[in-house]
Amino acid sequence: MASGDEQQDSGTTHFGYQQVPLAEKRQRVGAVFQSVAERYDLMNDLMSFGLHRIWKHQAMAATRTRRGHHVLDLAAGTGDLSLALSRRVGREGRVVSSDINPAMLARGRDRLIDEGAVDNIDYVIADAEQLPFPDASFDRVTMAFGLRNVTRKERALAAIRRVLRPGGHLMVLEFSRLYITALRPLYDAYSFGVLPAMGRLVAHDAESYRYLAESIRMHPDQQTLAGMMEQAGFEDCEYTNLSGGVVAIHRGYVY
Repeated sequence: MASGDEQQDSGTTHFGYQQVPLAEKRQRVGAVFQSVAERYDLMNDLMSFGLHRIWKHQAMAATRTRRGHHVLDLAAGTGDLSLALSRRVGREGRVVSSDINPAMLARGRDRLIDEGAVDNIDYVIADAEQLPFPDASFDRVTMAFGLRNVTRKERALAAIRRVLRPGGHLMVLEFSRLYITALRPLYDAYSFGVLPAMGRLVAHDAESYRYLAESIRMHPDQQTLAGMMEQAGFEDCEYTNLSGGVVAIHRGYVY
């Protein structure tokens, strides 16, 4: 597998297991989420057997968000974290729910309005690599299941570091590397066999869920991502494995 720098030098990057031009990945990822937006929440419940709710609850605890905080929720999708953050920061705080995909962000906005989260939340379509916010704007930045879809992860991490205030920190919840070796064949069979079939039956889109499985395998493992965060300027970088490393919570601090 080529490193990120090598891929960028050659003008290509990975879209799942395929090599595509850099400019093309964003379009392809956008098409994936445009396709799955309507059934996204249902598929999350089915694919993870509901575990994604527990993972997000643990991730929220790791943010240590308090009343009055200003928080940026990147790759907000249908708004699970944005809703929880809105309740935590209270009326004294502010949440910016952001996603690069308009269909996903619109679905999240409609859901949060239905939930009554209207007083302290804004919605911004934004590219994580080029955040349209001033320096030191936020106390926390969160990103759940979105970093692996970013073309230039190093740029996104640097942009996040720039918009965090001293004393703030980044929390990334992302699929990671299963560390229980004996379970890997079973995990692969589920990822590459069951998930696409489920996607075909429920979301009428097998290819998007095949991409999901491939994108997880191409994402940096726990140690590599921690190192990337350090290179972006975060300090005291740490991670916590969940469900045997199927996902991991990464944290990086700004002092």
